[in-house]
Amino acid sequence: MEKNNKKLTSEQNEQENNESALSRTEEFIEKNKKSISYIIGGLIVIVALFFIYKKSYLAPLEDEAHQEMFMAENYFAKDSFRLALNGDGQYPGFLQIIDEYGSTTAGNLANYYTGICYLRLGQYEDAIKYLEDYSTDDVLLYAVANGSIGDAYLELGKTEDAIKYYKKAAYDKPNQFTSPFYLMKLGFAYEKLQKWEKALETYEYIEKQYNRTNEGRKVEKYITRAKIYLNKDEL
Repeated sequence: MEKNNKKLTSEQNEQENNESALSRTEEFIEKNKKSISYIIGGLIVIVALFFIYKKSYLAPLEDEAHQEMFMAENYFAKDSFRLALNGDGQYPGFLQIIDEYGSTTAGNLANYYTGICYLRLGQYEDAIKYLEDYSTDDVLLYAVANGSIGDAYLELGKTEDAIKYYKKAAYDKPNQFTSPFYLMKLGFAYEKLQKWEKALETYEYIEKQYNRTNEGRKVEKYITRAKIYLNKDEL
């Protein structure tokens, strides 16, 4: 009986606390009714302005940016990297697209193109700068952008930094197309530092996870080479 009374008392206390909290909430709302209505109204206005801005300004700007970038993309496809970067006097290059349309997805994509152009032209610091400014959810472009940063660091003799970006390219968004390619580059980078255990681990991972890819079919010789350098007997 005592146990039941304690339970009942506990439930009554909980109910009273809930009622008290509800009462305080109602009192706060009543006292601040005008302020709360202003806040809600302000939020509605902000949301409405955002959609107006997006529809009336950003959307047309996006279309314009893609149209302006068309010729630069053509030059890029033809390996005319300087024209792609700087334009031809009539049509803008990627650098101008970034300056004028940086807030658009086209401006963001121009960072990728610009980074690849600089990489191909041997201007590795600039390549890293623009590729790091590029962001994407696309699996393949994400890998290529990070792998290209790795290539630039490797050319600069910064192998540890190259390894960091080859790992991002290979592991962050794994797939059958780019992952084995950048894993192979990762293995070669480990070899460059004579980190043969890491190289072997990477090659064996390719063999296990990507055995049906081009890299998977030819990785056995690199596994053998790594084992030789590690003085392993099992060949």
